[in-house]
Amino acid sequence: MPMNRRSFIKIAAGTTAAASAMSFPYIAYGASKKVVVVGGGVGGATAAKYIAMADPSIEITLIEPNQNYFTCFMSNEVLSGDRTLDSIKFGYEGLSKAGIKVITDSATGIDPDKKTVTTAGGQTFSYDKLVVSPGVSLDFTAIEGYDEKAAEIMPHAWKAGPQTALLRKQLEDMKDGGTVIIASPPNPFRCPPGPYERASQIAHYLQANKPKSKILILDAKPKFSKQGLFTQGWKDLYGYGTDNSLIEWVAGGEGGSGNVTAVDVKSMTVTAGELDDEHKGDVINVIPPQKAGKIASVAGLADKSGWCPINKKTFESTLQKDIHVIGDAAIATKMPKSAYAANSQAKVCATAIVAALQGKEMVDPSYINTCYSIVGKDYGISVAAVYRYNGDKDLIAPVKGSGGLTPMDARPEDRKREVQYAYSWFQNITTDIFG
Repeated sequence: MPMNRRSFIKIAAGTTAAASAMSFPYIAYGASKKVVVVGGGVGGATAAKYIAMADPSIEITLIEPNQNYFTCFMSNEVLSGDRTLDSIKFGYEGLSKAGIKVITDSATGIDPDKKTVTTAGGQTFSYDKLVVSPGVSLDFTAIEGYDEKAAEIMPHAWKAGPQTALLRKQLEDMKDGGTVIIASPPNPFRCPPGPYERASQIAHYLQANKPKSKILILDAKPKFSKQGLFTQGWKDLYGYGTDNSLIEWVAGGEGGSGNVTAVDVKSMTVTAGELDDEHKGDVINVIPPQKAGKIASVAGLADKSGWCPINKKTFESTLQKDIHVIGDAAIATKMPKSAYAANSQAKVCATAIVAALQGKEMVDPSYINTCYSIVGKDYGISVAAVYRYNGDKDLIAPVKGSGGLTPMDARPEDRKREVQYAYSWFQNITTDIFG
């Protein structure tokens, strides 16, 4: 690992402090400016909160269709039974107390010329600056036989909440000796290590409760995030690579046999690879390809890739003026589509918006990301990095030596400590967003 944990935390703290300092150029009172935020996930909620903190004179409206937000991060522990669904549920009371107007409704239209947002409930909101944090939409056309109806039998559980509960119940109801199939999507997608942590957490549950069962990961990719650390953990905990392994991973990509092309809900089968290999499962978790949330396309914020091009310094859309896109939907070069990345981007975006509304120039920002994965009992791994804005190339680039991966030769007590770091991080980030 290029640097130790303590050094990274110092850099991270410095980066956060710098972002906070930038967030308070000065408090301006007078004619109220209006900012509307579409999407109350990690990115949207953080942006709303930090704009309110930076300049209380700004009128902020947050539009979110759900009364509660379920975090995708830590939701895999619900599948293992180590965490309850309620433990990842958060409301918007904290944001309301901060003076943010929270509207429980769905944004259905954005007019960049009139600078208005319309909702399914028939409301219209005007803005000076708009933040769109729509998360991802699942491409239900990419896999033959898989649609929203099929997802009630073969859940994706890639948006936490009822789908998480459904997949957990299916695992509980499955017979000992059953097969769990996880179809992992092609890049890019939300939370790159997520499918492999999910396999780990399901293996953790099966090992304790249904040890004759197996997990088959059919992957659209030839490699995956933190692969060396995951496979090492699977060897240590679940017999990976042996005849008795709880987990089997099948690679995809060009010529690979892991690419899922079709599913059949009635027969509970999955077809994959160039030879159309058929795999039968008792529980099938299909995570389809993804693109920016639907409102991004409706508003003309997404390009042909399905994702949203942005100015990397301010997160303002390069396609629509005065609209900023953050989180999973944004094309943020080297930054992954993760919760911590969205949180960091939201703070930079908030800084940019407040500076613009106050007629100030913002300094070049820094960004941060950390991603923890819990492989099993007392066994955690992580990846971390600090990023800086490169104005010459309009890139978000990692700072050399600023982070890295958990060492492959980490001691058992280090792995255990990583789990505690993960839990502390979860507490801290959810308090930062919603508290």
